[in-house]
Amino acid sequence: MKLWEGRFDKPTATDADAFNESLSFDCKLYKADITASVAHATMLGKCGILAQEEADTIVAGLKGILADIESGALEMKGAEDIHSFVENELVARVGQVGKKLHTARSRNDQVATDMRLYVRESIDRAERSILNLVETLYSLAHEGIKYLMPGFTHLRKAQPINCAQYFNAYTEMFLRDLDRFVQCRERLNVMPLGSAALAGTSYPIDREITRELLGFDSVSQNSLDAVSDRDFVAEYLFCASLTMAHLSRLCEDTILYTSEEFGYWEIPDEYSTGSSIMPQKKNPDIPELVRGKAGRVFGHLSAILTTIKGLPLAYNKDLQEDKEAFFDAEKQVLSCLNIYAALMKKITFNVDRMFRAAGEGFSTATDVADYLARKGVPFRDAHAITGKIVRYCLENGKTLTTLTLDEFRAVSEHFDKDILACVTTRSSAEARNSVGGSSQSAARKGLISIRRRLKKY
Repeated sequence: MKLWEGRFDKPTATDADAFNESLSFDCKLYKADITASVAHATMLGKCGILAQEEADTIVAGLKGILADIESGALEMKGAEDIHSFVENELVARVGQVGKKLHTARSRNDQVATDMRLYVRESIDRAERSILNLVETLYSLAHEGIKYLMPGFTHLRKAQPINCAQYFNAYTEMFLRDLDRFVQCRERLNVMPLGSAALAGTSYPIDREITRELLGFDSVSQNSLDAVSDRDFVAEYLFCASLTMAHLSRLCEDTILYTSEEFGYWEIPDEYSTGSSIMPQKKNPDIPELVRGKAGRVFGHLSAILTTIKGLPLAYNKDLQEDKEAFFDAEKQVLSCLNIYAALMKKITFNVDRMFRAAGEGFSTATDVADYLARKGVPFRDAHAITGKIVRYCLENGKTLTTLTLDEFRAVSEHFDKDILACVTTRSSAEARNSVGGSSQSAARKGLISIRRRLKKY
């Protein structure tokens, strides 16, 4: 039975029913819907809108439905949406009193409340998954603090960096993602239930009772806005999109750094695949697939923004489109975070290969310029002098570490013998001891800072 069919003489067409239904996907809201309905019925009883016995009967019936769904004894089918299914099942179990559940509410404020409850739990799941990945990266940084690797700009070797600094960089990204999800949760934790269809209700309800029962921080202050607001869905999708963007960057690095050309890391066999024709291949399919799924989540963000951008107040059926996009984005971001944490736990370092690569490509050239600047040479002149030295090396098949003091002094008289120690890979990384820098000390302070911030979670 449809909740609204009394006004109509003819039943809706079969194809219209099929097009309009949402139970096939909004069934995921069953727990949120029943939880909100239990709170609503409890409030109706406390306010005297329903007799206490009626409220108790409804609550018992709803809890029975929840238990049967979760045990698999009750299949969700044969209704327009999850709200209709639950109410129809309730009436079948407790009789006519079940029809009183919908007193003082509408499906509009009902679904808005259900979605907030569901998204709230989804954010909690996302936070746990991000924390798991952060802990994994923290462990890699802690291990890698002894190692050096190349730092890149424009995908060209730039300067030697501490391996811990590298993993700390990604941790900073995911900590920002974590903060965004926390803030999103705070903003969404406002209860729309009690707004009814759009104008509020004439029944003497007490919204504070339902707010407290459902764990919301406050109640919505405008019923028109409350039933049509899906900002929290868009914000979740934005948070998820940024998280996926950061994860995709880590995927790209993983693909590069585990390739034969780079060879800095070894990707675990358990998270690799082979080729159906080339027996030697070890393919990074997991990072590639995660990288690809990022675009899928971005698409869901674009879809919800497009859906809500032109809606007149208040509720419109277009808002049904928030759910499939949200449910899929939730599935993708959680699965990607979880699989990547598992993969990164088994990444191993090719320490010697990283160290050799960190010293290649004149990566300590900036140290030469800084050396001259400390000797009083204006930095722009120091930059030009260093460029001449690099050109000399290229023309003569030399590196900065194989140059003699005489060769340095042939270009500038400001060089002394301490320049020879200045251009080594280790001294270059260790020289950068500023906050957030590449020295072991700076990287260790970064780890301490990360651990301190993690304590609040």
